[in-house]
Amino acid sequence: MSPEFVTVPARPRLRLATAWLAGCSGCHMALLDLHLELIALAAHADLVASAALCDAKEYPDRVDLCLVEGAVASEENRQFARRIRERTALVVALGDCAIHTNITGLRHRCRNGLGQTAIEAAAGGREGLDPPLPKLLPMVLPLEAVIAVDASLPGCPPSADRIGNLLRRWWQQQPLIPPDGPPQRFG
Repeated sequence: MSPEFVTVPARPRLRLATAWLAGCSGCHMALLDLHLELIALAAHADLVASAALCDAKEYPDRVDLCLVEGAVASEENRQFARRIRERTALVVALGDCAIHTNITGLRHRCRNGLGQTAIEAAAGGREGLDPPLPKLLPMVLPLEAVIAVDASLPGCPPSADRIGNLLRRWWQQQPLIPPDGPPQRFG
């Protein structure tokens, strides 16, 4: 008599992306501070898109998790954020710029006599530039003002430990942010 074998279907590899809107790249640098833990991450997930970390030109379909750094400061940022939401199961606002607009939102306080920010005044001559400057929004927006966000990880930048904990919880299929976690604080 031969024993019966049960075949367990292989779990498909998870698909991770990162995105960089209007921010400084500090959150991506904190992600890289995971050092050897990045090897553990690679055992569970494929990095399918990241402007800062790989050469993907187009945001792919069927992304399981996207860590989004930066605020929404331009129409291009807004369209990209919407594309991310359409194609991604879980979206995380990564860092204080994505959550509160942080440094990026300081442009609201710097208006000239015409009611323009210095950036808007400098970008007034967009026509004829190659490539043209992106069209700025009147106000810098936090990510969740534009799309639904599944979790937020505060910090400027969030520590590598906090990012690592979120990623471990993700590949272990636990809630991204533990319900009894520390309170969110700015900075």
